[in-house]
Amino acid sequence: MNRAILNGMLLLLVAFMAAGCSNLNKKSTAGGASVEDRGISSGEMSDIDAARSQGVGDGTGAGASELNDPNSPLSVRVIYFDYDSSNIREDFQSVVEAHAAYLAAHPETTITLEGHADERGSREYNLALGERRALAVRRQLVLLGATAGQIRTVSLGEERPVAEGHDEQSYALNRRAEISYQ
Repeated sequence: MNRAILNGMLLLLVAFMAAGCSNLNKKSTAGGASVEDRGISSGEMSDIDAARSQGVGDGTGAGASELNDPNSPLSVRVIYFDYDSSNIREDFQSVVEAHAAYLAAHPETTITLEGHADERGSREYNLALGERRALAVRRQLVLLGATAGQIRTVSLGEERPVAEGHDEQSYALNRRAEISYQ
C-alpha cells in the first residue's frame, strides 16, 4: 500500500477516534455520513444466548466459584456491540458493573479484554474498531472501581470470528469484547 493511502487511512482513523471521544452517543462518521444503527433482533439474541451456553468467553483462570456460577452476571464474559459501534449496549451495563465490582473487590485479579469486529470493513478499520470496543469496556470498568493495572486490552479485529457465516446473525456474534480472567 503506498504511503499516501496509508497516511490517509491513519488520518481517518484519528478522526474517527476523536469523533467517538467527543460524543459517545453520536451516530455519524468523521465525514458526517450517517451510520446505520441496526441494533439486535430477538433471533440474534437467541444465537448470542446459545453461544454463551456453549462456553464462548468462558475463562476459568481466576478459579473463584462466583466467577463460574452460571447464575451470576460474572459468568457472562462477552459484551456484544451494535453495528459499527463501540458504545456498551444498555443490556450489558449490569454485566460490566458486576465485573467492575468483582475486580474492585479482588485487586490481585487481572483480566484481558479482547476487542473483535465482524468481517465488514477493512482489516485496519476492524482492528481500530476492536480496540475502541475493548477500550470502551476498560474505561467503564475503571470508572466503576477496577484499576487500570488490572486490565490488559488487545484488538483482534475480524481475525477470530466465533461465527463463520456471512449474514447478520453471524456478524452480531462477531461484534464483541471478550473478558478473560488470568
